[in-house]
Amino acid sequence: MSQTDMINQIANTANGDETANIIVLPKETKETNPEVIEAKTRAYFRNTPILADVAKCESHFRQFDNDGSIHRGEVNHNDVGVMQINEKYHLDTALRLDIDIYSVEGNLAYAKYLYDKQGVAPWNSSGKCWRKAQIAQK
Repeated sequence: MSQTDMINQIANTANGDETANIIVLPKETKETNPEVIEAKTRAYFRNTPILADVAKCESHFRQFDNDGSIHRGEVNHNDVGVMQINEKYHLDTALRLDIDIYSVEGNLAYAKYLYDKQGVAPWNSSGKCWRKAQIAQK
């Protein structure tokens, strides 16, 4: 079906045409390519590059797994997304701030919020990895 046909069918359905089929639009694309997520992460954290190093160590730049499901921590299943934001400790605050930690942009935004409040302390468990990256960059 062409894009024009889809638009017309949607318009007919909206206008009460009972004979029109219902169109299910595709869900939002969930980026599973770590290279794309890495580029977004490095651009977002261009002024705080340590957070890009944290993302590399925490998730290897994965927000979603290959099947489209949210990437979760291997050690702690409550850690989600590229920055491994822990749902147990941070989901309520993220929701109050209207930040969706299950999206790439929201996960990065909440990580920046955490960093501004607590520095890199929330990611100390992977510190050995990202500190090594910081030393190598100097």
